[in-house]
Amino acid sequence: MQLTPILGFLADTILELPGRDWSGLIAAAYLVAGVLFLLSLGGLSAQESARRGATFGILGMALAIVATYFNEQVDGSRLSMAMMAVGGAIGMVLAKRVEMTSMPQLVAILHSFVGLAAVLIGFSNFIGPHHELVGAERTVHMIEIYLGILIGAVTFTGSVVAFGKLDGRIGSAPLILPARHLLNLIVLGLCIWLGILFVGSETTAGGMWALVAMTVLALAFGVHMVMAIGGADMPVVISMLNSYSGWAASAI
Repeated sequence: MQLTPILGFLADTILELPGRDWSGLIAAAYLVAGVLFLLSLGGLSAQESARRGATFGILGMALAIVATYFNEQVDGSRLSMAMMAVGGAIGMVLAKRVEMTSMPQLVAILHSFVGLAAVLIGFSNFIGPHHELVGAERTVHMIEIYLGILIGAVTFTGSVVAFGKLDGRIGSAPLILPARHLLNLIVLGLCIWLGILFVGSETTAGGMWALVAMTVLALAFGVHMVMAIGGADMPVVISMLNSYSGWAASAI
């Protein structure tokens, strides 16, 4: 994966050549990347083929990233490539230092990063230029932003708590609040109400307060949800949060 920024730089340079149409190549690359992701899931389903599955996943992600840089509608800036290189180097160093027995903790904290990234990207998409969207297109765009931030915030704090319980930094005993089911219903109702206000907002300032309020509720709900589960069930929680991070990434 450390080669990905270099390949992205080459892609950005090649794009500057005149008279090139990369649309067919980009579509084919995305198709191959999708097949590699499916092969990765199949390989990760068994311990004997897990290494091969991880390799397929790495190749698929690298191919998808490089293909994205060939898309003329994407800003393949040198800054994004540099940040990818720095992040990849940090991740590689940390992963090599972690023992296999501590792998669940590593997975949990990485899931929190995915959730946090979804929240930040969602806010960026909302603040960025989207005023040219109208009608159903704007409604779908606003719903995508709202759901992406909602799921991402729950994933972020939930994964942090799961990491703390797995690593022994937070007590493994479940924390059961009084009337917790009623609290969950209240939070759900508030999130739906805030979502309606957000989607119907006419200006960025008008929708920002609803988005921020929902984010605070989602962050608190992520903590409450995982704190109510015992430490012995954290591996199951990690699997659930893994799916949450995927939904958050899909929503944005």
